[in-house]
Amino acid sequence: MLRSNNPDISVADPRDEEGTSLHFGGFLGDRLVVSASFYSSTPPVHAELRTYQLRYMATDFDVQGSGYGALLLEFAEAQLRALGAQLVWANGRDSALGFYKATGWQTVEGSEYVSPETQLPHTAIFKIL
Repeated sequence: MLRSNNPDISVADPRDEEGTSLHFGGFLGDRLVVSASFYSSTPPVHAELRTYQLRYMATDFDVQGSGYGALLLEFAEAQLRALGAQLVWANGRDSALGFYKATGWQTVEGSEYVSPETQLPHTAIFKIL
């Protein structure tokens, strides 16, 4: 789902193996249909709070809009809260902002940009846990 489903483009992050990094996935049977990674990070707002950055969230095309992404976020946010996280943030693809807003995330005013990795418009978003 990420990077236009091009297997030649890596979505690996140098923080993947850090002990504080968390990776979540949702399955239908044995098929992974939604995933997201969270990394301990300094946010663009409320830097005083213990924060994780969401990256690489993806939902399989044929189940988008079925609620799996919202369920994954709800579960991940509860796990992060239990670990003491107070805020989550991301650089959200503008085409997905409606989804994030519907799940309680807010945009960071004036943070709009075009990602050099994807050439797609993004906006910084966050959610107080």
